[in-house]
Amino acid sequence: MKKTPLYEKHVELKGKVIDFGGWALPVEYSGIIPEHEAVRNKAGLFDVSHMGEITVKGEDAEKYLQMIVTNDISVLNDNQIAYTPMCYTDGGVVDDLLVYKYSSTDYLLVVNASNTQKDFEWLLSQSFGNVEIKNVSDEYAQLALQGPEAQSILQKLSEVDLNLIEFYHFLGDVNVGEFKTIVSRTGYTGEDGFELYFKAEHGPQMWDLILETGKEYGLVPAGLGARDTLRFEAALPLYGQEIDKDITPLEAGLGFFVKLNKDDFIGKEALAKQKADGLKRKVIGFEMVDRGIPRSHYEVFAEGRKIGYVTTGSFSPTLKKNIGLALIEAEYAKEGTEIEISVRNKNLKAKVIKKPFYTKKYKKS
Repeated sequence: MKKTPLYEKHVELKGKVIDFGGWALPVEYSGIIPEHEAVRNKAGLFDVSHMGEITVKGEDAEKYLQMIVTNDISVLNDNQIAYTPMCYTDGGVVDDLLVYKYSSTDYLLVVNASNTQKDFEWLLSQSFGNVEIKNVSDEYAQLALQGPEAQSILQKLSEVDLNLIEFYHFLGDVNVGEFKTIVSRTGYTGEDGFELYFKAEHGPQMWDLILETGKEYGLVPAGLGARDTLRFEAALPLYGQEIDKDITPLEAGLGFFVKLNKDDFIGKEALAKQKADGLKRKVIGFEMVDRGIPRSHYEVFAEGRKIGYVTTGSFSPTLKKNIGLALIEAEYAKEGTEIEISVRNKNLKAKVIKKPFYTKKYKKS
């Protein structure tokens, strides 16, 4: 398994390390539920150094990215970030990613760990004009500091007024302690927080520095388990579950990030047709009525037949309910519709409910 620069720290803290897409990462330290609750109420620190970083530079960088992704990159200001799917010609998703704009000739893409090499090859295969594309993932460590106390903790380590960093914006040259850091106000938990990118070799010192500073605020190290339950309550998609090469962004409910009114982009024709024809499938939220925990790939039934499958399911630590996301036939997607989830070969009652399950607490300007 590949190890992040923080691997030894996870072992030191007795983190339960698992194989996550070929990476040795902690699924939990003190437990998924206490870590989840710490992020909702105070703060949690995640090692996300396995994520991929790809730079796109050159005279035609903006034009090229406009063709590659579904969102509209041309409207970004410098130091602004866009979330966007990146699609194949048939509308299926190559990956979902963040585009950091330094200038119209200089971008940083942050991609999912398991897709980094695939994304890089795809980006190269579609390149045109004056662009230089580099996979710089090995150069960076990345930490996510998330929760209502995140700003108070980080502010103690930086002279930059963090109020200047608005939601989905970043600063590329911030001193955190003594370390030069890219600080962005993004995250994957539904809470306010920051993602920090810095030289890989500084990973262990940065980890210790933030944890020590955050002690008085109730900061805890958090693993992949809590990362998943937190993102899931906020109904944020996970590649390989809510979106993949066979699920389009429209089916996943990400239509806001697909700008069909912009000039051509890869997948536009297929997605425009899918929208015009009407969606046959949709990712919905549901709550269990009968007792039972839904899990990924469990089958969903209605009126005696299979209508789809669970993409993510879990006990929700915040709502204290068993809930899930599922990709089902669109005619059953209306709120309140009764469905059944096959849990260990037994069909249990559930009902379609509104997403997201948790109201996001982002800091808006």
